[in-house]
Amino acid sequence: MKLLRPALLATALVVSLTACDSSTTPSADKTDAKGGQIAVDLPRADSDFWNSYAKYIPQYAKDSGINLMTPTNSQNDIAKLVANTQALTSQGAKAIVMAPQDTGAIATTLTQLEQKKIPVVTVDTRPDKGNVFMVVRADNRAYGQKACEFLGTKLGGKGKVIEFQGSLSSVNGRDRSEAFAECMSSKFPGITVFAEPTDWEGAKASAALQTRLAQHPDINGIYMQAGGVFLAPTLQLLRTKNLLVPPSDPKHIFIVSNDGIPQEFDAIRKGEIDATVSQPADLYAKYALFYAKAAVDGKTFQPGKTDHDSTIVKVREGLLEDQLPAPLVTKDNVDDSALWGNQIGK
Repeated sequence: MKLLRPALLATALVVSLTACDSSTTPSADKTDAKGGQIAVDLPRADSDFWNSYAKYIPQYAKDSGINLMTPTNSQNDIAKLVANTQALTSQGAKAIVMAPQDTGAIATTLTQLEQKKIPVVTVDTRPDKGNVFMVVRADNRAYGQKACEFLGTKLGGKGKVIEFQGSLSSVNGRDRSEAFAECMSSKFPGITVFAEPTDWEGAKASAALQTRLAQHPDINGIYMQAGGVFLAPTLQLLRTKNLLVPPSDPKHIFIVSNDGIPQEFDAIRKGEIDATVSQPADLYAKYALFYAKAAVDGKTFQPGKTDHDSTIVKVREGLLEDQLPAPLVTKDNVDDSALWGNQIGK
């Protein structure tokens, strides 16, 4: 594989884990809202994925009898996240759910919260340093692997692919990018990959696509690491260039995304994109709140299989991660009613 404009990727954490005896997480039963207030900071409001996650939070809090504080939103700004955390702490939060987009810069705040004995659950992202009670996340390396294998197969191992990398200050951006690059290099060396850093910003992805298409009009594959921010601008640009054509057309650009939002499903049905990896926005909300409540109640967990089709792994000392399932969605299963993208709003 030829890799143009290689991004500087942080070394991936590779953890070898032999699971302890299988342990299941008890279902979140209803309570009378005792045990203290639980706070949630939403990471951003400019992503359809995170807006969907935000809709699930009050629903699952009510179902679980959780005393939920009014959620804050840090707007993809680490300084706002720190300020929101301080405010929530002063208002009596007994546990905090957050999704830091910069997974390195949150370490000091996590240390302060640990000293105050306020447990933290992080969603979707895992801190580079610092301890939290639980990370609720899917296997993001699998996202990059699935995207690579899908595109590599569709392109017959030959062609040119542009990759919209998520922010490399985020463990998610690093995991997806590294796995995609490693898979392409080992399995599909005949495919040229243009790796484009975007900082999770749709405008940057669109600009990169515009430039690359001008230089390489024969690009025939796109990997979008976040459909919630990349889908709309990508489709808009391809439409203006008359490249938004069905898979049966030789000009079709095969596109695989990550998120699983309803808009991606609609695009798959229309033949505008070909696949996405469904991040479980519903389960992120459900189990983030579940673990926050469990922390307040003094419960603990061990590595192993859970009762909700996931596996808790020990990433490092003091850090457990519940890796939730994230299926690949194509035209073959896009109408599956079990997918959260087909349920939200109904």
